[in-house]
Amino acid sequence: MKNPSAILLVDHGSRVESANRLIENVAEAIRERRPDSVVEFAHMEIASPSIAEGISACVTAGARSIDLHPYFLAAGRHTRESIPALVEKALEKHPGLDVRISDPLGFHPRIIEVVLERIEALE
Repeated sequence: MKNPSAILLVDHGSRVESANRLIENVAEAIRERRPDSVVEFAHMEIASPSIAEGISACVTAGARSIDLHPYFLAAGRHTRESIPALVEKALEKHPGLDVRISDPLGFHPRIIEVVLERIEALE
């Protein structure tokens, strides 16, 4: 049986389809690492699925709680205000559902490794 707590990844959303697919790829990689977890993705705006649709997909898959990760580099207006407001609105259809929102990516030593890898690829 799947874990009753789901993971919902949320990015900004873009008019560029290849940019929107990035969060799908991240979700798929997390599913591979956490096969017993429900893992869904959503876009804050512009593209589908929306945050409300992502929350509904988690609930449909059996989630009783959701750990939402804003796939953003830094804390800003979207992570502090926009995403929590959209979650609150979506919860009107799912009373009693617990949604916890993590910090965005921010600073982490492993991000530095990725930045350096990208720079070294230029050589």
